[in-house]
Order: sequence, then C-alpha cells, then structure tokens
Amino acid sequence: MSQTTITLLFLAFTIISFILEKIPLGLTATICALGLTLTGVLDASTTFAQYVNSNVILCIGMFVVGQALFETGMANKIGGIVTKFARTERTLIIAIMVIVGIMSGFLSNTGTAAVLIPVVCGIADESGYSRSRLLMPLVFAAALGGNLSIIGAPGNLMGVNALQEMGLSTSFFMYAPVGVPMLVLGIIYFVFLGYRFLPNGNSASGVAAEAQKDFSNVPKWKQVISLVVLIVVIMAMIFEVEIGISIQVSACIGAVFLVLTGVLSEKEALQSIDLKVVLLFGGSLSLAKALDITGAGNLIADKIVGLLGANPNPIVLLLVIFIVTCALTNFMSNTATTALMIPIAVSLQTTWEQIREQWSSQLLLQDHVPMLHRLVCLQILW
Repeated sequence: MSQTTITLLFLAFTIISFILEKIPLGLTATICALGLTLTGVLDASTTFAQYVNSNVILCIGMFVVGQALFETGMANKIGGIVTKFARTERTLIIAIMVIVGIMSGFLSNTGTAAVLIPVVCGIADESGYSRSRLLMPLVFAAALGGNLSIIGAPGNLMGVNALQEMGLSTSFFMYAPVGVPMLVLGIIYFVFLGYRFLPNGNSASGVAAEAQKDFSNVPKWKQVISLVVLIVVIMAMIFEVEIGISIQVSACIGAVFLVLTGVLSEKEALQSIDLKVVLLFGGSLSLAKALDITGAGNLIADKIVGLLGANPNPIVLLLVIFIVTCALTNFMSNTATTALMIPIAVSLQTTWEQIREQWSSQLLLQDHVPMLHRLVCLQILW
C-alpha cells in the first residue's frame, strides 16, 4: 500500500471520528499522528515536532494569561461594569455583545462565554429582563469575537501556521478586517432584526446563575496584575517587529510572570492548559504534514478542481471551501473542521497557482493575442 493511500485512509478515519465523536478529538488526532509514524509515512522527529510547534506554544502561553483574568474575577468585574450602564434591554444587548466580542478576541471565546453567563444571568434577574433574550446574543458575540485576532481561537492559529509554512507574513490583527465587520454586523442584526426572534423565558440558565463564583476574597492587586499582564502581552504581540520579541516568547513571559508573582499558582497555571486543544493541534499538524509530503493533499485538490472544470474560477473554489467548511461545522467542532480543511485549502491554492501559471505562460506566448487582451486576462487571473 502506498504512502498516499495510507494518508488518505487516516484522513477518512479522522473525519469519521470527528463527526461521531466516540473518541475524544485530541485522542483521534494523536492516534492519526502515531499511525502515520508507525506506517512510515512520517518519521518520529517530524511527528513530535508538530506538538512543540511555535504556535502550539503560543496557544499554551495564552491559556495561562487568559485564565488569570478568569481566576481573579477580573473578567466578571469588567463584564459587570460595562453592562451596569445599560438602561434598556437593547442597550444591554449591545453592551453584552461589545464586551464579550472584544474579550473573545484576546481570550478563549468558550472561557469568556462560560465566565460571563452567570454575570449576565444576575444582571437579567436584577433588571427584570429575560435571561434567554440576553444569553443568545452573548453566545453569538463570543463566536464572532474570536475572529478579531490570531489568538481569538485555536483555529485561527492553525491558519496562521499554514500561512507561515508557505512563507507568507502574518500579523496579530490579520483576521480583524473580516472579524470586526462581522462582529459589528452581528450586533446591528440583533439590535434591529434578531431582537424580534429572541426567545422568552428564564428557565434555560437557572443552573448557570447559581454557579456564579464569589471573588470577594481575591486581593485587588491580583486582579490589577492579571489585567495589566494581558494588556502588556497583547501590546507586545502587536508590536512584535518593533520590539524584536516573538509573540510566542511574549505569551510565555506573561504566563511565567503571573506564576512568579502569585497571581496564579503553578497548579492553576497547569490546569488552565487545555490538553485537548494541544493534542488536536499537534496531531492535526502531523496529518497536514503527511498530506503535503505524500501528495495526498494535491490529489484531493486535483479531484475537486477536476469536478469544477478545466479552468475553475478562483471565486468558485473559495465558495466550495466555504460551503464544505460550513457544512462540516454542523457535525464537528470548529477547531476540528479547521484542522481538516486547512491542508486541503492549501493544496487547492497550490493547484490553482499551477493552473494560473500555465494560463499566464500560454497567453504571453501567443503573439496573435492582442496585448490589451493579455493584460486583462492576467489581471483577472491575479
């Protein structure tokens, strides 16, 4: 059996396992990585290098930095302060979506939602508004806000890693041109249209309200340091080039500083690291590496391009990736879907570039083609 076939079989196993979720996602990715190693598709050093990838380290560092804001209660305080000034239900929805969206751009969107749900439930009880009408905008804002920066969600870092391996430059706010309009439009939608479709009733989140933690005994200096460290780390990431410190190192320095100052204990710092994400990240990178090395990714891309015709439009290719990804996220987690689709998208891009180069050379070699026609065609291709 060829290495390409073996890789495709492991890809099929991963897709099925991710959809069924009978095996934990991280474990599925690890089984795939180990299987590719045992079958000789990847050597051990290549496989395990993916688990200490610089973006995996960045993810780990930000888990700790973000957890400090949650553990000290600073996240709750920020949410409470912002929403306290809202006077009507609509302004409260705006306040909730803005603060949750912004926080999700720099912290775990799942963690942000989990921490602020009890806060919002408490505000709803005090103000007399329905909890369910406030919680749905919160959840949507957490998902949309994750697209503001490269650290907003694990899937974002997977995309960054793929671009970096292709030799393309990345930046901290590279997703913002798409993420910010999405968040703004989401808020506008809920305020003017989605507002009408929000459910009524308070029974959905009774447990969440009771689970709200008491942070009154947490020293104020811990809350202040947790916020300052987060801000400093983010600023260091934004000005990575200017200060000459990589974003991974900045995240790790912030995490170490929080433990050294006692804001977080070593145990709390270690518990904040989501090993499921780390295992999923590392295992998925191993699969992506195998798809690249064996040519299986290009094979899939060629089949997709072949189904779309000899000269597919790049917009059509983009639409195919978009639709397939949207469909898969209904059956598996966003992170798992991203992990599977990125190597296929990269292969499609490579295949399209090859087609574009062929077209370009053919156009330039045909003397009977008017120069203006050539320039127009090349502009369309690029």
